[in-house]
Amino acid sequence: VALGGRVEEAPELRHGMTSRIEHDASGVLARMPRPAIVGRYHSLAVVEEALPDELRVTARTSSGTVMAITHRTARVDGVQFHPESVLTEGGYLLLGTWLESVGIPDGATRGSALSPHRGVLAQPTQTVSVTVD
Repeated sequence: VALGGRVEEAPELRHGMTSRIEHDASGVLARMPRPAIVGRYHSLAVVEEALPDELRVTARTSSGTVMAITHRTARVDGVQFHPESVLTEGGYLLLGTWLESVGIPDGATRGSALSPHRGVLAQPTQTVSVTVD
């Protein structure tokens, strides 16, 4: 919504449920299984027709619900599922890929240290501070 677009109530509530998604293996989705099973906890959905031209859909459910988008020129990705959830297959791979994309060396390797059962770093090795203006 910050870059344009719109969200509306989803056709069905998806709290603590899984969905199978198809994705294009781009950006933060690069190392996730294809297709992937993801954990969902939401009642809203992106309206694809309302997305501005600079955003493109990179994942969706079989029913067409948008599950991930990316900016065409900026390093901005968004997902409509919870990669940190134990319900998300390979979510730790997505998190590791994201760590790498923001400049944390070996982020994808460190992401593999994320427990798919606990969703936390098994051995944290670096502290990262982020300042938001």
